[in-house]
Amino acid sequence: MEAYAVIETGGKQYRVTEGATLQVERLTDEAGSKVQLDRVLALSDGAQLTVGTPMVDGAAVTAEVVEHLRGPKVFSFKKKRRKGYKRKVGHRQDLTRIKIISLTGTAAAAPAETETAEV
Repeated sequence: MEAYAVIETGGKQYRVTEGATLQVERLTDEAGSKVQLDRVLALSDGAQLTVGTPMVDGAAVTAEVVEHLRGPKVFSFKKKRRKGYKRKVGHRQDLTRIKIISLTGTAAAAPAETETAEV
């Protein structure tokens, strides 16, 4: 079993492992710089899984910005038949390719629920 983390960036969630490369929505950091992603939703060391409420305390993922790029062009087309109405709009998303360097934090068991006395 390998260690992994579930992170959130750009409004999306990604499952990452050390050495993985992925494309996320555009980050403001320069290419070649290191970035700390601290919105870690879950962290696993291979044996134990810690799920945050909503974030795991003290956990972070360090990544290196490889390059900035643009995604493929996506077209949106609207039409109303017999009315002469047509609209075509294109969009290209700005993306950043990052490489995961390290996962920091401890994957500890979730805190035990406390028993409440009935009144």
